[in-house]
Amino acid sequence: MTDHEEQAGRFWDRLEKVNSGMLGLVEAPRLVPMSHYVDRDSRTLWFITAKGTDLVQAVAGGGKPALHAVADESGGLFARLDGTLALSDDRAKLDELWNAVASAWFEEGKQDPDLQLMRLDLTGAEIWLTGGSMRFLYEIAKSKVTGAKPDMGEHFALSF
Repeated sequence: MTDHEEQAGRFWDRLEKVNSGMLGLVEAPRLVPMSHYVDRDSRTLWFITAKGTDLVQAVAGGGKPALHAVADESGGLFARLDGTLALSDDRAKLDELWNAVASAWFEEGKQDPDLQLMRLDLTGAEIWLTGGSMRFLYEIAKSKVTGAKPDMGEHFALSF
């Protein structure tokens, strides 16, 4: 296994444990909180949202460059994910992703006329993997005792 494959594996493993991040378009970087659903095989993040949102309106004419920022201190993942955000009418994917959280937002369930599925096809990512919040505290304490700089983990970029 190459370094790239190992790094990608660690990234996907951690991302699958994170429920949300901040999503926005590159051209108008107003980021909004969104729950994402990871599809590792296709290197895609899926979002269930409402048709009236600014993001849906902005990509109604076709996919646009977007970013999704994720920060999970307890899980030790900080990342900026880049890709193309587009609308999707994939009912099979919606069936696969549908859950109690999504159903809380749509009164008519999966048949709600306001429901819109979006996909972010990833093209790249800048990633910081740390040992999590407890490891951070340990590294800070250790640096005070030893005088050495704390080990804050890995930083790398991936292309998809």
